[in-house]
Amino acid sequence: MQKSRVGSKGELFPPKDIRDKLGLYAHTKVIYKIEGGRLVVEPVPSLEEVLKETPSVEITIEDFHKHRKDLSRKAES
Repeated sequence: MQKSRVGSKGELFPPKDIRDKLGLYAHTKVIYKIEGGRLVVEPVPSLEEVLKETPSVEITIEDFHKHRKDLSRKAES
């Protein structure tokens, strides 16, 4: 566990070795989440990384189009 500080404008300053381990370099986009009262900071994954992941939901293209049409009808009414 390491300590750091919050700047006068609310900036967070994680130590360099933590930034290096997470791949947080200058201009890296990050996601902030609160989980169990803790702040979690993660780098935004690249498109390539996302496409390598196993899909959490599987749907046929036919079901996708049907669902999209149903949502469009609901939005128009």
